[in-house]
This record gives sequence, structure tokens and C-alpha cells, in this order.
Amino acid sequence: MIPSSLERAQWLADHVLPHEAALRGWLSKRSTGTLEVEDIVQECYTTFAEMASVTHIHSPRNYLFQIATSIILQSVRRSKIVAFDALCDIDAAAIAADTPLPDAYAAAREELYRVLEVIENLPPQARQVFVLRRIQGQSQRDVAREMQIAESTVEKHLARAVRSLMDSFGRGGKTTAQASQVRRPHEEDYDRKGHKL
Repeated sequence: MIPSSLERAQWLADHVLPHEAALRGWLSKRSTGTLEVEDIVQECYTTFAEMASVTHIHSPRNYLFQIATSIILQSVRRSKIVAFDALCDIDAAAIAADTPLPDAYAAAREELYRVLEVIENLPPQARQVFVLRRIQGQSQRDVAREMQIAESTVEKHLARAVRSLMDSFGRGGKTTAQASQVRRPHEEDYDRKGHKL
């Protein structure tokens, strides 16, 4: 059930607003592509406001910074100024609310390389469609025109690429950011009545 706008506004005031100043300071020290700091902050609030639920968010501060990072990266991808290879630089992509621990940094780098490996191993046309549509943000019509294929073929190639990514990461892979993971105790740690063993 989607909460009322008043409930969501209260949640934002209690859990996100206290971190806005830190976010603004952090953004002012970084390149935000073609976006202004104010635009990024407003887009973050819009993202929170449009969520069906926020119960999965255990660290609103980290989640806020992750949303801002995503907005910046999407803007960079759409601008087509940065080459695709530049997106592989984990130093540019691994923006975090606080300095990441070395193991978190290493895990993020490893996960990025896994994604890039899956993309690299896609069939050539599926890979090209994925890069043009999802990385560079071109329209389906523009991709079809550039590759000289039908729009329905673009759809099929994109579906194949997304399916490959889902097969690689959707079953048993790390699929959610740490700030949004639901922390549940292992069932084997409890008896049938729910008492800790």
C-alpha cells in the first residue's frame, strides 16, 4: 500500500532532510556533469517520494547518496561526452556517503568487473544494442537506424542482453545495494517456535 503524501513527507523530514546539507557539501566538491546541485537534490527527493515503500531502507543517508550517485552517472551516460571505457573507472563510479572500507571497495570493483565481463561476452549485436540503449541512452529508433536493423530486432537484442545480465546477477548474485538490503536472521539459527538456538 502506498502511504499518503503526508506520511512520506514526514518520513523524508525525519530521515532524509537531516542529511541534505552533507549531500550538498559532497556534491559541491565533485563534478556533477551537466546537472546543478539543486537539480540532483530535488531528483533525490522525487525518487524517495515516488517509492511504493521505504521500509527496505536501513540507512537513509547511504541510500540518499546512492540515489545522487545514480543520477550523476545517468547524466554522464546521457551526455555522451564520456567514452564507455571511462565508466569502467571505479574511482569515478564508486561514490559513497562515507569513505568505503577496503573490502567494500574491493567488492564493488569486483562486481563492476563482473557486469562488464557479462556485457563483453554478449553476442556482438546484443552488446552493441545494450551499449547504445542503456549506456548511451539512445532511442530505440536511433539505434535501429544506426545499426540498420528493424526496431523489433533492437527489442529482441536488448531483451537478450538484459536476460543475460539477470541470469548472471538475478539468481544468487548481489542484486541490491547494502543500504537497502533486508537483514534477516538465518532460519537455521532458530527453532520452530522462533527461539534463538
